[in-house]
Amino acid sequence: MSFETSFGSGSSRCLIIAEVAQAHDGSLGTAHAYIDAAARAGADAVKFQTHIAAAESTPGEPWRVKFSLQDASRYEYWKRMEFTEEQWAGLKTHADQRGLKFISSPFSMEAVDLLERVGVDAWKVASGECTNVTLLRRMMTSGKPVLLSTGMSPLSEIDTLVEQASDRNTDLTLLQCTSSYPCPPEKVGLNMIPFLRQRYGCKVGLSDHSGTIFPGLAGAAIGLDALEVHITFSRECFGPDVPASVTSVELSQLVEGIRFIETMRNNPVEKDALAAQMQPLRDLFTKSVTARVDLAEGTVISESHLAFKKPGTGIPANRVAEVVGRKLVRSVAANTLLREEDLLPTGTGG
Repeated sequence: MSFETSFGSGSSRCLIIAEVAQAHDGSLGTAHAYIDAAARAGADAVKFQTHIAAAESTPGEPWRVKFSLQDASRYEYWKRMEFTEEQWAGLKTHADQRGLKFISSPFSMEAVDLLERVGVDAWKVASGECTNVTLLRRMMTSGKPVLLSTGMSPLSEIDTLVEQASDRNTDLTLLQCTSSYPCPPEKVGLNMIPFLRQRYGCKVGLSDHSGTIFPGLAGAAIGLDALEVHITFSRECFGPDVPASVTSVELSQLVEGIRFIETMRNNPVEKDALAAQMQPLRDLFTKSVTARVDLAEGTVISESHLAFKKPGTGIPANRVAEVVGRKLVRSVAANTLLREEDLLPTGTGG
C-alpha cells in the first residue's frame, strides 16, 4: 500500500499509525520489537520520535512528571533515548521489510537532517513544535507528506499552519489531538474531525491519547484519513506514555474494527435490493397461511380453519384476509401450506 493510496483525496482507508515514541526506553532491540508488533497487529505505519538532546534541549529542562529513577534530569533522559544514524537506518530498513511506512517526529534541525538521510516516508509535527517556524519550513518544503498534531494550538494558529502548508504545496494531514496523557473522553474532541475537514479542505485524522480503542473506532465511523495511537507491549511496562497507550493486542483489535467499519461505510445498502437478496432466508423464517385441521373440498374457509406456520413459501401470513371466505377446490390435510391453486378465485360463484 502506497502512502498516496492511504492519503489520496477522498480515500476511504484510514492510515493506522503505531506510535512507539519512548516506549523502547532507549533499547534498540525493544525498538525493533515494536516494529514487529505493529506489523503483526496490521498497522500501516510505525512512528518514532527522534531526539538529539544537545540539539533540542538544555540541561536545565524541567521534568513534566518525574518518572525516571535512573536519569538525573530530563536532559539525561533524552540522551538515553538517542539512537545513532546507523541505528535509525536499521529501524527504517526493518520497517520497510515488514511493509510499514516509517514516520518520525524530529525535535531539532539536526534530527530533520538525520531523518532526511535515513529516508522517512512522512514527517510528524509534534504539538509542541507548531511554533518552530524554521523546523516547519524545512519539513513542509521537503516534498514529503506532513502530519501535524494540533494538541495545543488555537484555531488562529492552525489557520496560519494550513496557509503555510498550502503556500508550499505540502501534502498535509491535520490531526485532532488533545495533549492530555491519558486523555479523558470529554476532551477527545471527535467533533473537530468534520469541523477541521470543512474549514480547511484537507485530510484530517486523530492523534489519540486516551489509552483505549474507542476514539479510533468512533473516528472511523465518521471517517478518518489517519489515526495515530501510542503502543505498548503491556500496561505493566515502564515509561511515561504507557497510560496513554493501547497494548499490541488492543492495536490488533483496533485495526480489525476500523477495517470492518470502513467496509460498512464503503458499501451503502439499498434496502429493496438487500431484501431481494434475503429472499431465501425470508422463505425460511416467515410464516404462511396453513390449514389448522383436515379440510374437505368445498369448505368455505374461516379464521378457525387457519394457522400460521413456517416456512414462508405459501400464501404469506399478512394476506390472510384474502383467504378467509374463499372455497377450497380440493381437500387439504392439516399443516398444509395453502396456495392460490387450492382456492376458488375471488369473485367466482359456486
